[in-house]
Amino acid sequence: MPSRPAVAATALALSAAFLSAVPGRTAAARTAAACGDPAVRPWCRTALPADRRADLLLAALTRDEKADLMAGDELLGQITSGWDANARAGTLNGVPRLGVPALRFSGGDAGVRQGRATALPAPIALGASFDTAAARRYGALVGDETRRKGSEVTLGPALDVVRNPRFGRAFEQYGEDPELIARLGAEWIRAAQARGVLASAKHFTAYNQEHERYTIDAVVGGRALREIYLPPFEAAVRDAGVASVMCAYNKVNGAWACENAPLLTRILRDEWRFPGFVVSDWMTRLSGVAPPARAGLDLEMPAGARYNPWFLNAEIAAGRLDRAAVDARVRAILRTMFAFGVFDRPPYPNAPEGIDVPAHLRTARELAEEGMTLLKNDGVLPLKAASIAVIGSAADAYVSGGGSSQVQPRSPVTPLQGIRERAGHDGVEVRYDDGSDRARAAALARRSDAAVVVAADARTEFADQWCLSLACGDALRGDQDGLVAAVADANPRTVAVLENGGPVLLPWADKTAGVLQAWYPGEQGGHAIARVLFGDTDPGGRSPVTFPAAEKDAPASGGEEQYPGRDGKVHYSEGVLVGYRHYDANRIAPRFPFGHGLSYTTFSYGDLAVRRDRVEVTVTNTGDRRGTAVPQLYLGLPGTAAAPQPPRQLRGFAKVRLAPGESRRVAMPLDERALSYWDERTGTWRTAPGCASVMVGASSRDIAVTSRLCS
Repeated sequence: MPSRPAVAATALALSAAFLSAVPGRTAAARTAAACGDPAVRPWCRTALPADRRADLLLAALTRDEKADLMAGDELLGQITSGWDANARAGTLNGVPRLGVPALRFSGGDAGVRQGRATALPAPIALGASFDTAAARRYGALVGDETRRKGSEVTLGPALDVVRNPRFGRAFEQYGEDPELIARLGAEWIRAAQARGVLASAKHFTAYNQEHERYTIDAVVGGRALREIYLPPFEAAVRDAGVASVMCAYNKVNGAWACENAPLLTRILRDEWRFPGFVVSDWMTRLSGVAPPARAGLDLEMPAGARYNPWFLNAEIAAGRLDRAAVDARVRAILRTMFAFGVFDRPPYPNAPEGIDVPAHLRTARELAEEGMTLLKNDGVLPLKAASIAVIGSAADAYVSGGGSSQVQPRSPVTPLQGIRERAGHDGVEVRYDDGSDRARAAALARRSDAAVVVAADARTEFADQWCLSLACGDALRGDQDGLVAAVADANPRTVAVLENGGPVLLPWADKTAGVLQAWYPGEQGGHAIARVLFGDTDPGGRSPVTFPAAEKDAPASGGEEQYPGRDGKVHYSEGVLVGYRHYDANRIAPRFPFGHGLSYTTFSYGDLAVRRDRVEVTVTNTGDRRGTAVPQLYLGLPGTAAAPQPPRQLRGFAKVRLAPGESRRVAMPLDERALSYWDERTGTWRTAPGCASVMVGASSRDIAVTSRLCS
């Protein structure tokens, strides 16, 4: 892991690289134009460390100026930025008197929420990619468009765990496993910040439901926090050097996340040595001024309901808040701005004309293909047919998740458009029915060589799904489950294409010949779906969530105390048995397991070698097509009476593309943390004595080779 000085040095080097790209200007001239004259403003000396510069500037600020720097100045930006290219999610105006520049914030989960932008596949589709290279491309694109739209901060990535498949914002996350989330999130952050913007990892932490999100208290055990909910944020801080962390709306173990000293001070700052700033989620609830200021909340957004000169001065005068706490909050903001070069360059202009739109649209399509998850294929795919019936209202619509991550696309391509365009190259006839009349749709399927039924749910911020059927997901589309079943009964060569933001029940799965999970595939999703259906590219995705066979099988289904909560509290009584761990520990057969996804070719795994620092396996393409393999490493750790272990936990993965007959040796690193559990009694990571089972395969339920690793 990079040290704190190393992270700061990297940030400064990246800033210098951007400054040097301005033609015809010396570094001294650029500094003078941006921050000011170092002879008058000593904090403008770029040779000084960021910490020293922050201290010098802090001493020059008045108390009211400090208070102004602790809250945003744009109340409605998060709303208007959805359609207004000149609005941003938030703004911190700075202090012109002393050369403190503004910070502009834009939403960045699935693209830049600021007027029209490249609408990328939903983050859950990136989770399905199981691909760190894809995460880098995703973060780089968001960073580039954020900067070219004139913002310094991108509000992302979201690093919450899909604890409950009903979670309305499941589509904004990378899945149900902390190892997968941590690795993809860290790569996203590195790539975005390398483009000269500051990332803000969210929502810290145990934010796993929309129901009563402003009031609910997540009661989480120490072991579950450490092993499930904190690792993605720890990786963001320690591995990726994230600039900012956004605290969540909910309470965690009795205290609001944004005034939770055990989280913000003891863990984030003292243990992880986080040098950046903590920003509140927009309009979050705070109990007052002093509690969040003492606990470690640096910046209240979008405006100062609590953090403002009047309240802060009153708290100081009453002795409830000391000046040192205020200085610590302001210093964290200033130090981060110095470390990331915000003082030492001109503000980014809002100049979207500089975006390479064709390249970004191509990236959006390729990222969608990387996440396309082929759940079932009885030989119907790739499609070979003279006529295809495309059925369902979702086929002729652009589908995305709702809320603060929703992006206005530039040129959305629906599944119907993509299929028609691609089929036209081969002279295939495409007929369409919206599915509003089930009998009519079945009749069309019956007289076609193959049928593609497109179904979708409708997930959004602000509300969870009240059940896991497609009808609960989007009642306005009618009985989509009944439609898929009717079409499959009419034509045995039926493929269901799902545009979902999370797992759903698939009661018709045994009837269909194929099931392609497209997630919310972004504005180029129609092209990506068509390319996968016709076999122009191999489906690259593996499911980052488990699909249950029945509603009662899903995690957090053990009563209202587990979800949605009772008396203002939701108890995480399942502990570490989240996602596939729940299914494995309780011996529940899922419809489709975590990590599952098919290729258009086949693979074998062999020659497993286990060492203390890594596991190696040889992957061979045993089919007759080029394809994508995703070897996954699971460990079954020895348990103790105080800390029983799930049967397996993801500890590594890779993605390889192989030609027919080609083999590749894949190494997946291990460290002590991978072999450890959190001991609540001692408050430390410990390794249980005994042997760990080592398992490598194509999913959590498709293990090909096994071995043991003994301590």
